[in-house]
Amino acid sequence: MHQNAINQDRSLEELDRLSELAEDVIRRARAAGASQAEVAASIDSGLSVSVRLGEVETVEHTRDRGFGLTVYFGQRKGSASTADLHPDSIQATLDQACAIARYTEADPASGLADASRMATNFPDLDLWHPWDIDTTRAIELGIEIEDIGRAHAGITNSDGTSVQAGQGVSVYANSHGFVGRERGTRHSLSLALIAGDEAGMQRDYWYDSVRRAGDFISAKTLADRAAERTLARMGARSLSTRQSPVLFPPELARGLIGHLLGAVSGGALYRQASFLLDHVGKQVMPSWLNINERPHLIGGQGSGNFDAEGVATRDSSLIEGGVLSRYILGSYSARKLGLESTGNAGGIHNLIVEPGSVDNSKDDFAALLKRMGTGLLVTEVMGQGVSTITGDYSRGAAGFWVENGQIVYPVEEITIAANLRQMFTGILAVGADVDLRSAILTGSILLDQMTIAGE
Repeated sequence: MHQNAINQDRSLEELDRLSELAEDVIRRARAAGASQAEVAASIDSGLSVSVRLGEVETVEHTRDRGFGLTVYFGQRKGSASTADLHPDSIQATLDQACAIARYTEADPASGLADASRMATNFPDLDLWHPWDIDTTRAIELGIEIEDIGRAHAGITNSDGTSVQAGQGVSVYANSHGFVGRERGTRHSLSLALIAGDEAGMQRDYWYDSVRRAGDFISAKTLADRAAERTLARMGARSLSTRQSPVLFPPELARGLIGHLLGAVSGGALYRQASFLLDHVGKQVMPSWLNINERPHLIGGQGSGNFDAEGVATRDSSLIEGGVLSRYILGSYSARKLGLESTGNAGGIHNLIVEPGSVDNSKDDFAALLKRMGTGLLVTEVMGQGVSTITGDYSRGAAGFWVENGQIVYPVEEITIAANLRQMFTGILAVGADVDLRSAILTGSILLDQMTIAGE
């Protein structure tokens, strides 16, 4: 714990230093003629170790600093950044930002978020848990995880284990007098394995990501899961072209929700590049489905008291009874659309997709397979074939064919296709098997129908 205590104190010192620096630079920007200014400064440090076949492949100790400044001369904006916190570099960054602002076009939507929206309440969200692990222990842990995975009969090779410990402190300040300080930790473990026989080779992996190292699943659970996933893919075949229900497990279901976020985000909307343009107040999902943003979850992966512009975050509905309640906006996109910021500059903070279904049951994964009956369980998607403009969705996929609620064989080299509009309205159930490793908290999602293109 001794090292932890040192980390703890140093993080608070670093926050003090970044806060003083930010406030000083904002004062200097005002003195140089800027009508408004904002600063984002951060210090991130971490340890990353990768091990393959019992040997150390890489050991990386990182310590990254970042300092970004934006100045506004009226509605002309200039931004500059540096990775060096030395006074000369900071002065050069300030000079650069001011020079850029003097030459850019005025933009009526530019400027800081409204002063009245700044966060004033900063409860501790329990995001700071430095992992007291040194290089030797990280290597040992990596080897231990890999050994357990490789011991499974049928596993013939390994793509390696990665052990990562990370922590960061950041300050956002602006000329409204706002200074927001944050510190957080994020740690991860992952293992990728290979299985092979005469018929071919398959690769799969598993990982865990936590804020507090004590919350990791055990080395054995992680390694067993990676091995089981890899071995389950052996003997994969293609399918003939057909239409069928498709089940997305939580780690892929959050990608579907990500496509929803992309379509209701300010940038896509003011560019008129979204299939959900003008859809606030309209039904976009089934009437039993609710999605809520909960920024203040204790220890949450996406928790925060303010967004990237200092705007206070708050609990809010995104989808209520299947109806789109609002868009996802920072102040710039909000002004472009004649709306108000939703406190989402920089993204969302803990989106909770509530488990449910048309008959109100909250199914676990096995119950969702039964509900699907016959169809495709997707475990991997490939390629970028998703259009936010039209909603068209077409991606390479692999997974398992399911009959009578039971997995019967693995499938690969198929394409799944539909339109996001129909996919969202065709959601039959959201599972209770929620994945906690992300800021999008969802269980598995069962869709009524997609086209599967195979042989």
